[in-house]
Amino acid sequence: MTWKTLDDMELAGKTVLTRVDINVPVEDGKVTDATRIERIVPTVKDILEKGGRPVLLAHFGRPEGKIVPEMSLKPLVPELEKAFGVPVRFAEDCIGLPAKKAVGALQTGEVLLLENTRFHDGEEKNDPMFAASLAALGELYCNDAFSAAHRAHGSTEGIAQLLPACAGRLMQAELKALEAALSAPARPVGAVVGGAKVSTKLDLLGNLVTKVDYLVIGGGMANTFLAAQGINVGKSLAEHDMTHTAVEIMKSAEDAGCTIVLPVDVVVAKEFAAGAANEVVAADACPADGMILDAGPETVEKINGVFGECQTLIWNGPLGAFEIEPFNAATNAAAKTAADLTKSGKLVSVAGGGDTVAALNAAGAADDFTYISTAGGAFLEWMEGKELPGVAALDET
Repeated sequence: MTWKTLDDMELAGKTVLTRVDINVPVEDGKVTDATRIERIVPTVKDILEKGGRPVLLAHFGRPEGKIVPEMSLKPLVPELEKAFGVPVRFAEDCIGLPAKKAVGALQTGEVLLLENTRFHDGEEKNDPMFAASLAALGELYCNDAFSAAHRAHGSTEGIAQLLPACAGRLMQAELKALEAALSAPARPVGAVVGGAKVSTKLDLLGNLVTKVDYLVIGGGMANTFLAAQGINVGKSLAEHDMTHTAVEIMKSAEDAGCTIVLPVDVVVAKEFAAGAANEVVAADACPADGMILDAGPETVEKINGVFGECQTLIWNGPLGAFEIEPFNAATNAAAKTAADLTKSGKLVSVAGGGDTVAALNAAGAADDFTYISTAGGAFLEWMEGKELPGVAALDET
């Protein structure tokens, strides 16, 4: 897939409709975490430096096509001005007369933020008339919201069909990282997939076993795979109705030459609580009244060995109940190994998904990974091998 970037566009004097993700947490009218705003700064500054006029399109919350004052984007203006270092104007609507007037009054060197696109039901329906109303406001379209690229909405897919389109810097970095990790990776390739349920990651597992050389399975999912091998997992979180599916996935992996890595030892406790009494036992020796809450040290050693063999690593999900100690030990140790290998230039590591980012941050490993995606659903759908409408719409071929 090929797409244009800001480097391929003539921006001087042009109004650039720029789709961004600034769906940030707000409390009492104040932004409590500006990470998503900070990540769009390179794109906005680039457009400004090249003489373009950035007009920001964004959603906020789930107003479901209705005007919900609490979901207005207006409170974000001060934080945007702080991040960009230039005046940020605001339009009370994203289409129609208020938007047209605001765009017409926008000066070079300023940024305009349009009101929540999801205040119109045409956004999520990808209504052609709504997309055309957005497109009428500008001359170029730049998508910098990979996190919304799995949605075929008016501001992500519809508008890209109507204007010359390109990827913003954040989108460009995300696509470059993902392509390096799965589309054309240096081999061997390893993947870590953790989390509670096999049922929520069937497409993901099915795609990965045909793409990677090693698949490390952790968290509650690993318990389901152990149970599928006839191992008693006690009171552990496991989907016993999915054991047949787990067997099929293991067979598919074998046929594809993918090695599945499951726990060989586990940390068990009788209660899921911080500091709960626990012990390390062999994976097939979980007590009937015990719960598997983490992978054991021998398993971590095995996983670290796999990382050492790999040149590329994709990570989604923790290896255990990382939210509470001491059941974060395996995730922390393996993450540190992946980070160290990346830092020394031996590994390209890409990670994403909500719990994953939290787990790697908690482990102090995130900063040394090659790329951390905050895209959530879009990252998962990409890992599942699905076409992302917002990315496909940028395709030049």
